[in-house]
Amino acid sequence: MKPEHLTLLLTREMPYGKYKGRKLADLPGHYLGWFAREGFPKGELGELLALMYELDHNNLRSLLDPLRR
Repeated sequence: MKPEHLTLLLTREMPYGKYKGRKLADLPGHYLGWFAREGFPKGELGELLALMYELDHNNLRSLLDPLRR
């Protein structure tokens, strides 16, 4: 993980699907879990979704709170 990835989770939007336009940090856990089971996309988007999944799965979403301010 790169430290700048945490900031990207708060600024990047989901480019497609049911949650198109929603910030990656705000995606629901069940959606992230679906990607974990089915496979993350290639490239940076996949890396960011995998990171967000790990934060959600390990109950660490609060790590993003200081960056939201």
